Amino acid sequence: MYGERMEGRPPRHPAAGADGPGPTREQASLRLGGRSFAPRRLLVMAIVNRTPDSFYRPGVTWDEAAAMDRVRQVIAEGADIVDVGGVPAGPGSDVAPVEEIRRTASFIAAVRGAYPDVVISVDTYRHEAGREACAAGADLINDSWGGRDPRLAEVAAEFGAGLVCAHAGPQQPRTRPLRVSYPDVMADVLDRTLTLAGRAVKAGVDPARIVIDAAHDFGKNTWHSLEVTRRLPEMAATGWPVLVSVSNKDFIGETLDLPAEERVPGTLATTSVCAWLGARIFRAHQVRQTRQALDMVSAIRGDIPPARAIRGLA
Repeated sequence: MYGERMEGRPPRHPAAGADGPGPTREQASLRLGGRSFAPRRLLVMAIVNRTPDSFYRPGVTWDEAAAMDRVRQVIAEGADIVDVGGVPAGPGSDVAPVEEIRRTASFIAAVRGAYPDVVISVDTYRHEAGREACAAGADLINDSWGGRDPRLAEVAAEFGAGLVCAHAGPQQPRTRPLRVSYPDVMADVLDRTLTLAGRAVKAGVDPARIVIDAAHDFGKNTWHSLEVTRRLPEMAATGWPVLVSVSNKDFIGETLDLPAEERVPGTLATTSVCAWLGARIFRAHQVRQTRQALDMVSAIRGDIPPARAIRGLA
């Protein structure tokens, strides 16, 4: 069971038990690059795709100048992390590692030069691209394909980078899920992500730099993604910081019967629910709206004050 596979985790963050998650474990500060983020801080991870064929607004940041404009914009809008990817998640033309590196490494170096303090993430499932991105200045490897390349953890350890440990079920990179089923989808999510986290610790990755992700839509149908959303407290109970990547995804589109360009309200609703249920990092296309939604959740929770409060006081 997943509770038996959490080797290497510090004692204050024990794994969930064999019969399901136990009491909520203490959340620790998350360290990314030279920065430390408190447990109640909600972080926006802005998407910057260096691809011509992403599912959402394809090619909008394919040109390097447009991509850098996007970086400037999202930082101004409140992004805490800039996530740079060079390969689309869905099926399409093959992107060789050398091409992925060409699309991402030099751009990451440019972002690092322009913004020395920003946290930079590379969205990749291949160690070759991860290595070059970290050498160029990336602080976090966002492996959304569930550890298909175990050498990514070694790269993260070598460079002192963080690592996202995601659940993709049986799905292979850049394929669509087909008739996928689980006896208990959240049990499978916990089993896989906690195993990957333990493997990363064994490889030498700093536990304070490890994040887990249910990976909505990856290896899941819409019912599965809805279920892992409402059961996010089980992931937060492990003590690992939880990332969610729900922005404009298919499970939102299918739930509301809407195309990608009309999914922002559903995305923000899902984002707010995930924040309330314990997620800490939110990968997003619409940074300004996501930042506002998260700040509202934080204020309702009592974590931050209103920006201004004069009603009934003056």
